[in-house]
Amino acid sequence: MAPEWVFMLLLLLIAVFYSSVGHGGASSYLALMTLWGFETGAVKSSALILNLVVSFIAFVQYTQQGHFKWKLTWPFLLTSIPMAYAGGSFSVDAMQYKKILGVLLLFSVLRLLGIFNKKSTVITQLHMPTALCIGAAIGFVSGLIGIGGGIILSPVILLLGWAGMKETAAASALFILVNSAAGMMSMMNHYTFTFTYPWSWICITLAGGLAGGYWGSKVAPVKQMNYVLAAVLLMASVKLVLF
Repeated sequence: MAPEWVFMLLLLLIAVFYSSVGHGGASSYLALMTLWGFETGAVKSSALILNLVVSFIAFVQYTQQGHFKWKLTWPFLLTSIPMAYAGGSFSVDAMQYKKILGVLLLFSVLRLLGIFNKKSTVITQLHMPTALCIGAAIGFVSGLIGIGGGIILSPVILLLGWAGMKETAAASALFILVNSAAGMMSMMNHYTFTFTYPWSWICITLAGGLAGGYWGSKVAPVKQMNYVLAAVLLMASVKLVLF
């Protein structure tokens, strides 16, 4: 097993990378802790707490810079939260759904990199019925396979041209934050919720979230953020397919 400092460094890098595009990084925390052989029962709750920390910091940073648009976000929240609960109540082979989603995310990566065609820079008005349906679908899939949903929401908003990169990151951060909080409350009501690992993990992810959120919300050019988001989606795709 690699030394502890390697784990901590990877934890920091995940927080920086994901928070820069408004994501929490829960899927990568889960993969990292699983690879390091941590106790299975506490891995999910620990990853959820870290996800909350990073997504909250990213949301605050993007909001402070004026990138958050409530009218862009609320339709997705309205339908995703109840559908996430509904999806979580189904007993299915989640591994198959994860693999399918992992493959589909690759198409979003290719689009973001301009391999299929250049993504339109024209911002169009959000279509409410479509947004409500998309929120419901993302919520259901998220509950079904146990993910936050931000990795699906971000490319959908961008590819439909409903917002720019930084507005999308702000919307995704709140989307992940709210759904993660709902997941935490559900776990507290139905399971033993514990965080047994060092509090230094929270300090590390807090620092990474602050650095990544600052870079993404205030410093990073949109083109660079396209590449970062593509890399984040690629990592999520690999994680969904292999783990």
